Amino acid sequence: MRLPGRRRRAQLALAGLAVALLATSTGPATSAAAGPAPPDPLREQVAAIHATGVVGVAAETAAPGARATARAGTARADGPGPMPADGRFRIGSATKTFTATVVLQLVGEGRLSLDDTVERWLPGVVRGNGHDGDRITVRQLLRHTSGIPDALPEIPALNSAEGYRAERFRSHTPEELVALALRQPPAFPPDTDWSYSNTNYLLAAMIVEEVTGRSWAGEVNDRIIRPLGLADTSAPGTFPFLTGPHAHTYSAFGADPGAGTGPGTDVTVLNASMAVGAGSLISTTHDLNRFYGALLGGRLLAPEQLAAMTDTVPAPEIGLPGVRYGLGLGEIPLSCGGGYYGHPGELLGARSWSGVTPDGTRTAVVYATSDGGQDTTEAMTALVDQQLCGTSDGT
Repeated sequence: MRLPGRRRRAQLALAGLAVALLATSTGPATSAAAGPAPPDPLREQVAAIHATGVVGVAAETAAPGARATARAGTARADGPGPMPADGRFRIGSATKTFTATVVLQLVGEGRLSLDDTVERWLPGVVRGNGHDGDRITVRQLLRHTSGIPDALPEIPALNSAEGYRAERFRSHTPEELVALALRQPPAFPPDTDWSYSNTNYLLAAMIVEEVTGRSWAGEVNDRIIRPLGLADTSAPGTFPFLTGPHAHTYSAFGADPGAGTGPGTDVTVLNASMAVGAGSLISTTHDLNRFYGALLGGRLLAPEQLAAMTDTVPAPEIGLPGVRYGLGLGEIPLSCGGGYYGHPGELLGARSWSGVTPDGTRTAVVYATSDGGQDTTEAMTALVDQQLCGTSDGT
């Protein structure tokens, strides 16, 4: 399945709305005297994902009264050390759910409306070359129905090993990136189609700052990270390094993974300011499980705003029947009936996917530390379905 965010030129955004959630078995430990341990579906699935060629994989799943994790592979391609327990990683486009949550909190406070135009809050920013901020609403930004092109495919650090080495420390501003995107004409008139664009969330972050008079990072921290106690989640700004336990990440920048070139370039160090609001946050599987469970469990948004977030439209570019997109959340069908909400992410070799049942009681998060391929996607997809259906661990 393909998502616009999986464009290898950008290495960000959605890695496919069915990209994979991993989870683990949740039963008590088996005594050595009780004979061979029963199969552990999570560990087997994580091992299967690792076997597709990614350097490392880590996952956590949570259900009422249970939490479990599994890891496979190594923290570095050139070393024997295991993947860190609850390691930090760049969550890519899962950042969009945080941004949409902040916007909807402001809506609930009466400080802006989803039907406000971009022009109202950012006068003159979206104008020219066929673009008109007077015709684009905040809702359309969050839903990817604005028609505004994506700026990130033009960023050299995300496009090639040479570009990465030359510009991995470069700082970008949202204004600069929006201007870059507007060099292209609109993909379609507002609200007439669906197309994934990181520029929508750069603009959403700018609107948050205009409404509040504070930074997007400050609002995310005070409204989500601190209240939920997400101790390992941060908005790094221009700081390019991962601190605390973490694995290294690798990107082949679109090269054929079967060409014998290995996992590609070590891209762990990155100034992710090109993705403010769209893909810049750092977190862990544990923190993301807590965030998505709290969100769908009603702890972050009032019912009216949560209903707006989960009001979805078809997302035809995704290429998977039945997949839809709301405000910072995808809606994906489950084989057991119904569906789940979540958001994948990809930022230079860190692939992740987070999913949650509509009532917020079951969550699963997985990440891998190199590009992988279609077989990686398929292995991850099968696992999320089993975990959120509750069929792989007997719970």
